[in-house]
Amino acid sequence: MSFIYNRTIHLQDTDAAGVVYFANVLCICHEAYEASLEASKINLKMFFTNPPIAFPVVNANVDFFRPMFCGDKLEVSLIPHKLGVNKFEIIYEIIVENVLVAKAVTRHVCIDAVSRSKQDLSAEIIQWLETNRHDAEGAERRRSREIL
Repeated sequence: MSFIYNRTIHLQDTDAAGVVYFANVLCICHEAYEASLEASKINLKMFFTNPPIAFPVVNANVDFFRPMFCGDKLEVSLIPHKLGVNKFEIIYEIIVENVLVAKAVTRHVCIDAVSRSKQDLSAEIIQWLETNRHDAEGAERRRSREIL
């Protein structure tokens, strides 16, 4: 089973039209990322506060298929992929009442936090990628069979 993050849309997430403000979707995705790290026993305080290495987002995009409103119950599936020795991406599928309403991707690169030079992924993040990717592959195969 892939990592699932559940969240309710709050009024503060919406814009003047009453739908989720586009940039807030990336905030929600980042919440899911943090929750998946924590579920893998990664200490968030050590991971994000003055770490020796960092994993900044170098690219992000979101596709919207349907609007999200205050009170909607989201199910965010997180599917990470290793892209090389120093980078990975995370695909997020956002579902409301069994309907895919948005899909997002963030790409991250591993860097030395002081010199800002690229570094190989840490063992900790490789383990996180393998754990979540392994679980996600089964979900992707099931989804592919449902489409066929």
